[in-house]
Amino acid sequence: MASSKDRARKLAREKLDRQLARRAGKQRRRRQIQAGLGAALALLLIVGGVAWLGGAFDDDEPADTSAAEQCLWTPQNTTANPELKDVGQPPTTGIPITGTRPMTITTDKGEPIVVSLDLANAPCSAASLTHLASKQFFDNTTCHEITAEGAIRCGDPSGTGQGGPSYSVYSENMPVAPAPEPSASAGAAAAKPAAPLYPKGTVAMIGNPPGSNGSQFLIFYKDFTPKTEPQYPIVGTVTGGMATVTKLGKIPTVANTAGDKVTPKDKIAVQSITVGEPSAEPAVVPSAAPSASRQS
Repeated sequence: MASSKDRARKLAREKLDRQLARRAGKQRRRRQIQAGLGAALALLLIVGGVAWLGGAFDDDEPADTSAAEQCLWTPQNTTANPELKDVGQPPTTGIPITGTRPMTITTDKGEPIVVSLDLANAPCSAASLTHLASKQFFDNTTCHEITAEGAIRCGDPSGTGQGGPSYSVYSENMPVAPAPEPSASAGAAAAKPAAPLYPKGTVAMIGNPPGSNGSQFLIFYKDFTPKTEPQYPIVGTVTGGMATVTKLGKIPTVANTAGDKVTPKDKIAVQSITVGEPSAEPAVVPSAAPSASRQS
């Protein structure tokens, strides 16, 4: 028969075992809770990351479609060049950078010429033309040259080739000449002629010196590809009145003061140039599309 001391020892041992079992159970539950919380946190991070990549936390405001501080207007010395005309500078903010806007050139030689200004590839040049048109800068001026490149040159109130506003804008949307193709081998088909860099109907800015563009622009009445690096950044395309452009290109020319035979024998009067509101429509690309690049 077990003594009372043995029974007490047995009861103490059983009590200790129960305490250890309860303690082990609590630890298992704690680990299970921690594991569950960790899995939930990991899942939350994954879901949040996917939502962030999908734009769930983006601002509900629509994307900005204006050029904020994008365009730089470089002041020109009106004292050194009295042919420059000060009509202020265009804004530097709120300039549209998508779609197109129509520019209408009314001359005394036929139906108006409508140009689609390319806001996506030449936003600053388009903004400059828009500003100048709003100031009647072009009204009652002339297209003073029919160039050897096959373009009518307009936009100079002085008619000298030296005129413009009291600021300039850098070149943008300059066409890039394609890399020369290898010569066709004997008996092989001849290589396809490269597309012109300035297809008929292209409207481009012209600066003096190149890269310093003001108000003067070219309207090409025939295809043109320069033999050297392009110098005329493209601003738009004729979408209406191409018959007038062709008619202007056929006007005979006489020598100017420098002896170059580029002055129209029959004066081309520009009665007005107006620019309409921006449109979401993409720019019209001539049949031989140039590659666009922006240069500063």
